[in-house]
Amino acid sequence: MTHKSFLLAALLMCGISFSSCNKADEDLNSIAYELCQYVPDHVLLERSKNYMTEDFYALLDTMFNLPEHEAMDHEWLHYFVTGNGGTIADYEVDTVEVKDKTHAVALINVRQKWEDGSFCDVEDVEKHRLYMEKVDGKWLMSDFDEHKQDCVNYIAIWRKEEALRQTIADYLVKEIGSQYSQGDLCVPVLMIIATEEDGAEQAKVWGDFWVFNYNIVGDTLKTVSGGNHSGCMDIVRDADKLKVTHFEQTEDGAGNESSAKRIFADRYDIYQNMHSNQDVREAVRQEQLQQCIKKHDLKVKYYQDYGWDAVEL
Repeated sequence: MTHKSFLLAALLMCGISFSSCNKADEDLNSIAYELCQYVPDHVLLERSKNYMTEDFYALLDTMFNLPEHEAMDHEWLHYFVTGNGGTIADYEVDTVEVKDKTHAVALINVRQKWEDGSFCDVEDVEKHRLYMEKVDGKWLMSDFDEHKQDCVNYIAIWRKEEALRQTIADYLVKEIGSQYSQGDLCVPVLMIIATEEDGAEQAKVWGDFWVFNYNIVGDTLKTVSGGNHSGCMDIVRDADKLKVTHFEQTEDGAGNESSAKRIFADRYDIYQNMHSNQDVREAVRQEQLQQCIKKHDLKVKYYQDYGWDAVEL
């Protein structure tokens, strides 16, 4: 092969390689743009499962199915790139950086627009990072702005708190609810004031706790018995389970206020504000009743205390 022929072949090879690189970049840009259409916005679409890695979708799905008041502590879960003001995210792929054969990161520019298609001029362009992973030959969304780790952290905290709440609830049903006139269902109401952990094995929990026994009459929970049991619980880990080892309760009658001040100490004002507010108590009661009804798949729409009108759940 002559020098000229070799040079020409080399140039052709470079041209082919350059074109291939450009095509690959263009494809990844297109893929990144398509994946943006499945970024959660207020809801997690079931069809998004086909465009996300299995672990990322599972984490988001778990978060979206937590009780709303828990999940909404992190507004990004519902408003990944939009706000709660009726705007729609408009995506533009800025660049895509290939990390290796199966991982890439796309820098996404996002502007907000109204439902009529006009843009919010007052809004600046936001930059987000879309992480992509190639699984079985297909590029999928594997993370968005590091929210995967946010989910992992929050779910771990929630499960720990849920185990603590369940331990308290079980104790109230077994040790307190059993002392009242029995009904078809015992439902405790937990309003936790404060929690202090001593390592991973012990904790103290201060709370305004209530216990209600109900009969199920048609679509209504009718209160049979119940009462307030505020105080502080000592909880320890026994093998793989948590258990209440001591429960110091406020006293009834004349000693109620002094015992509450002693038990709650510098938390007393918070406790008193919560305990004395009937609207707050009823709101929490309704919320936790709804969770109980859902958990036990009950066909219940109301609850009713003796002498009062039924309250719709």
